[in-house]
Amino acid sequence: MTAYAVIVRERTTDPDALQRYRDRAPIARKAHPLIPLAFYGPHDTLEGEDAEGVAILCFDSMAAARSWYASPEYKAALPHRQAGSVSRVILVAGTDETPIAD
Repeated sequence: MTAYAVIVRERTTDPDALQRYRDRAPIARKAHPLIPLAFYGPHDTLEGEDAEGVAILCFDSMAAARSWYASPEYKAALPHRQAGSVSRVILVAGTDETPIAD
């Protein structure tokens, strides 16, 4: 029942704020089990606008991914990412997860 958080950093707007995010975000990763499948490494954009960086985090379920994102640990880091970059975060169910009705 896997789920993935895909974080796409389109561009950095404040490197200092982004560094504060980088300092705080690992606390949320320690409190909520996840596996980083891709973490801002080299990438190729085949369609659409290029991204500055991409991370893909694997969770046991959509509920676990939502719990990580809504956690106090991540909420403490989140404003720094939002102040430091233009980014998108997408939660997507793995193919072994039953889709959640809208």
